[in-house]
Amino acid sequence: MKGLSRTQTIALGFFIIICIGTFLLMLPIASRDGSFTGFQEALFTATSATCVTGLVVVDTYQHWNMFGQVVILCLIQIGGLGFVTMGMFFSIFLKRKIGLRDRNLIQESLNGLQLGGVVRLVKRIVPWTLLFEGIGAAILTLRFLKRMGPGDALWYGIFHAVSAFCNGGFDLMGRYEEYSSLVSYYDDIAVNVVIMLLIIIGGIGFIVWDDVATHKWHVKRYLLHTKIVLATTMILTFGGALLFFLFERGNLLYGMDATGQILSSLFGSVTARTAGFNTVDVGGYSQATRLLTVVLMFIGGSPGSTAGGIKTTTLVVLLLTVIANLRNKQDLNIFGRRLDEESVKRASTVFLINLFLAIFSVTAICALQPFAMDDVLFEVGSAIGTVGMTTGITRELSAVSRLIIILLMYCGRIGSMSFALSFLERKKSVAVRLPKERITIG
Repeated sequence: MKGLSRTQTIALGFFIIICIGTFLLMLPIASRDGSFTGFQEALFTATSATCVTGLVVVDTYQHWNMFGQVVILCLIQIGGLGFVTMGMFFSIFLKRKIGLRDRNLIQESLNGLQLGGVVRLVKRIVPWTLLFEGIGAAILTLRFLKRMGPGDALWYGIFHAVSAFCNGGFDLMGRYEEYSSLVSYYDDIAVNVVIMLLIIIGGIGFIVWDDVATHKWHVKRYLLHTKIVLATTMILTFGGALLFFLFERGNLLYGMDATGQILSSLFGSVTARTAGFNTVDVGGYSQATRLLTVVLMFIGGSPGSTAGGIKTTTLVVLLLTVIANLRNKQDLNIFGRRLDEESVKRASTVFLINLFLAIFSVTAICALQPFAMDDVLFEVGSAIGTVGMTTGITRELSAVSRLIIILLMYCGRIGSMSFALSFLERKKSVAVRLPKERITIG
């Protein structure tokens, strides 16, 4: 796409994919009853699938037939890996030359740390993805065989494995009860563990995969990025699970056996960081759990992954900045390394853009419709973090409110900063700088 910047190319590419998906889902051959689907319902679903969110205005199983489900699954796969990654992989497969512009585009799409090695990374991403999804699909198929025939079990295994790995959150469990997600499998160890592992692997990022695959168990050789991502992911996963258990032990977890409580707590923590599945009734969350989930949704996964949110690295940089200021230190040090100032600027920008988007959206939807603010905050956090969890108000949103959620899902997938940059021209810095003067802060 000549004449467009890298961020504009990525933003436009996702927009085109959403438009194609919307058109296909509107066709009568996509719906179960053979009728046309309304533009807004199709647009919402296509955006949610492409942006790997999982919010739905119609039940995926009840409304869409096999063709519609295949379209949704393709959108999830393309949205999860990124159309740039998939396009470049096929170009490499066809032995086309990958120029400098293409390499820059790959680096931008994957949030790569450097230009060198991006082609090699793309060569690895697709095979690894198919391997992880294939193993997950095989295990899930065996579990689903207990409740359905071989053909359905295989399709359900593939669909949920891809949806979990790409952090899509779409499910076909409307076969048993509308909008029920994985509630009926809340105490199934195999289903819970497989789904959680796929979510985590998809959410830690392609750069981390490559680094771990290269250096194996030699942790000291890992990139600083990898160390931060793995450490933060572990803390958020188990810390979130502990808080979930403490907040819900007298509520949703009451009456469950130990296995159900442990699995539900872990699943509630993992899925909140951009996956969208649920094994307990989200609408029944206590106020404390709702706030915890909103925070986890806002943080999200890691850069260059299938996840959304402000990302784990952004959180760490902001926390280190606060700690350094409180200790009156100039440098941000972690794992024996010093972070650069550019990381602080980007982290602050991403955090504030997402925060302002969330505040504006919550205010607008509350002004448009008489929902409880905590329900709207949860919905907005779910959309901008591309999570897909809801307390149940998604289907009651008005036309304008749905458009707000659609825009948030889109921004959440391509990155709020990238979305802003796609409308702004980067101007060359001038030699003349204005006089500096201090102001009082705090």
